[in-house]
Amino acid sequence: MSDDPRDPGENDLLASALSRRDFVALSLAAGLAAATGPVSAATLPVTESNVQIKTPDGTCEAAFIHPTSGSHPGVIVWPDAFGLRPSMRDIGKRIAAEGYSVLVPNPFYRTAKSPVLDMTTFSFQNKDDMTKLQGLMSGINAAGAAEKDAGAFVAFFDGQPSVDKKKKIGTQGYCMGGALVVRTAAAIPDRIGAGASFHGGGLVTDRPDSPHTLASRIKARMYFGIAANDDERQPDAKDKLRAAFAAAKVPAEIEVYQSQHGWCVPDMPAEQGKPIYNRPDAERAWTKLVALYKAGLV
Repeated sequence: MSDDPRDPGENDLLASALSRRDFVALSLAAGLAAATGPVSAATLPVTESNVQIKTPDGTCEAAFIHPTSGSHPGVIVWPDAFGLRPSMRDIGKRIAAEGYSVLVPNPFYRTAKSPVLDMTTFSFQNKDDMTKLQGLMSGINAAGAAEKDAGAFVAFFDGQPSVDKKKKIGTQGYCMGGALVVRTAAAIPDRIGAGASFHGGGLVTDRPDSPHTLASRIKARMYFGIAANDDERQPDAKDKLRAAFAAAKVPAEIEVYQSQHGWCVPDMPAEQGKPIYNRPDAERAWTKLVALYKAGLV
């Protein structure tokens, strides 16, 4: 089985369009439509700072972004395989402006400080680039690593006056971060109220610790936005994901976007000269995210 972060057996995802009946059933289970209404534009001014968080494995650098006044639900943003960088900070600032106190960590702190890769020269077709990327990912993908980090991040939130400890915590992830969202929600089920994976990788594998097998431990509302090419590579994964969350009676909405893996992230490198970022679909995904948090972070 390949270690390519975009390989369906490791980090690529699943999904295809749900049948109308299944889509309605999952939407009702999640209760998003009834709980949200129109999604307003983010307007709150925010404050950003760099923080150092002690974890069982060392010190994790992170961006901490929150509205300039008041206390708000916490949100953990798990970056994609390119790590903590301006585009991920921008995502953090945008969701903070919706009324959340947001932590965007460097998931590779065990081996490198951010930025970890030069995205202006990185190529998925370059063997040396891929070897470096896989080496970085090995730390956060090690057994128990994400769970330890998630516990440290929640402890950090609990010490911040800008975080409303009475509210549930949300978590969102991109590409490799999708699996980290599931692992976070399963590790701290009483605190995590909502989790969203966008073009997530490695959600369904043939390993005994595959993230989809953790569904029974999760209490959060979940959303999975899946790239069209991920679904093409692993067409049965969506069914396994859906079945796992249905069996666990965990509200989950799963849908396929007609975009390529990485479509939500503006600085994603082009593939064979074609841009991956798709603004209309990224905005649709954002609307889903805001709705999910309004419903789940109470």
